[in-house]
Amino acid sequence: MIFNSYVFILFLSIVLAVHYLPIAWKAKKINLLLASYLFYAIWNPPFVLLLWLSTAVDFFIGKKLYKTEDRIKRKALLVVSLVANLGMLGFFKYGGFLLDNFIMLTNLLGFDFHPAKPDIILPVGISFYTFQTLSYTLDMYRKKHAPERSILDFSLYVTFFPQLVAGPIVRTNDLLPQFKTPRVATRPQFMQGLLLLTLGLFMKVVMADTLLAGTADSVFGASQILSMVDAWLGVLAFSGQIFFDFAGYSTCAIGVAGMLGFTLTDNFRYPYAATGFSDFWKRWHISLSTWLRDYLYIPLGGNRNGQVKTYVNLMITMLLGGLWHGASWTFVVWGALHGLYLSVEKWITSRQEAQSGLLPQTAPVPVRVEDQPTIRKMSFIPSIPYPETVTTILKVLLTFTLVNITWVFFRATDFTSAWRLLTSMFGMAPNGVALLPTIDIIKVAVVTVALLFTHFQMRNTSVSTLVQKSKWWIVGLAWGLMVVAIIVSQKSSGSFIYFQF
Repeated sequence: MIFNSYVFILFLSIVLAVHYLPIAWKAKKINLLLASYLFYAIWNPPFVLLLWLSTAVDFFIGKKLYKTEDRIKRKALLVVSLVANLGMLGFFKYGGFLLDNFIMLTNLLGFDFHPAKPDIILPVGISFYTFQTLSYTLDMYRKKHAPERSILDFSLYVTFFPQLVAGPIVRTNDLLPQFKTPRVATRPQFMQGLLLLTLGLFMKVVMADTLLAGTADSVFGASQILSMVDAWLGVLAFSGQIFFDFAGYSTCAIGVAGMLGFTLTDNFRYPYAATGFSDFWKRWHISLSTWLRDYLYIPLGGNRNGQVKTYVNLMITMLLGGLWHGASWTFVVWGALHGLYLSVEKWITSRQEAQSGLLPQTAPVPVRVEDQPTIRKMSFIPSIPYPETVTTILKVLLTFTLVNITWVFFRATDFTSAWRLLTSMFGMAPNGVALLPTIDIIKVAVVTVALLFTHFQMRNTSVSTLVQKSKWWIVGLAWGLMVVAIIVSQKSSGSFIYFQF
């Protein structure tokens, strides 16, 4: 089931109606759990079994991990959880990818090996709920907090339908405590949730699918060298599409949860206003970036063991982050570019700090990344003797341009297509084809400028704050226009992009 469907509106209406009945809190939680399973099962019923398996394994192993003191037994229990969760993820998401690469390797070595292609269906959202349950197991291994005693609450934590298939990836302490006491939304919270649901649907249905998806598909699907203008506009269209699509889902999820009386953490904070790549990853897919930081980057050593090791840790983290998105080498390259950008940015920042006397040139400060206030100042652009606003705008534009280069590998189906588009973008081949009609050129240009302007203006605030400061009739007018646009554009809308991850 997808948010941008009339079936979901009916489904949500029934769930809300039951949730606000004068019945016991446990009955309401059972209603939410059954609704969550139904929400997932409508896509493919047998894969609910994977949810059950992941829930059972991590619930019982988590309790044992917390209670067991023997070091060897604790490691063995952790391995069981990792094998169970990552094994399912590896088989369904990376089975075909690993087989294809094994076939290619054997053929390169001179062996004629051509097995039958496995018919593996990727369960929707498996990357999200796998990371969510793994965070619980890893927290239990670290004894970060007490284990959950209620199988009902834990099952609901794993399967809570607003964020089940595309995040945010919620941590245990952020959601599980909310199931302990009865939850209903106040009138302001319900209206705010409904507004966020409308905004998220507007971002997905109108902005992503109606205005930008067609242009992005045309450019990335082209089999010829394109003009520089068309190539860049196609990439800019996808840049806007991926944001409106994914942030639209997260906004819907937060809104639906709010209508039920629950709070989910923000997953996007106007990322195209980022002034560098450290800043970008504090604004883009925040639940994933913080997960990778806490459960991969810091355990690897973070920035505690010298600059070279820090760069290696950054690259490993972003390479695996790229592979998390999809079973393709293009996603690995996408992650590698982000790792490279972060490493270069960190190197520039360390040089600036050393020259200004903030740090010694011989060794970095041996503390965690989040403990360094100077991290927020990281940027590719050195200090410029211009007004601060001009410097910030230049940093934003440079970061946005480099992000768009990475989107080529994220969206392209193979390296041939990616190289053809990069060749077109940088004018390395003459006589590029002018593919896009004038209306598409104007449309993408206007949306891109509006997107960047909005992100820059909103970079230090939120939609909720803006609504509170605005007059009621302005909010009502904007809300009504979004509803009309959604209804008019609904037929052109499809599944969310991140469902494939």
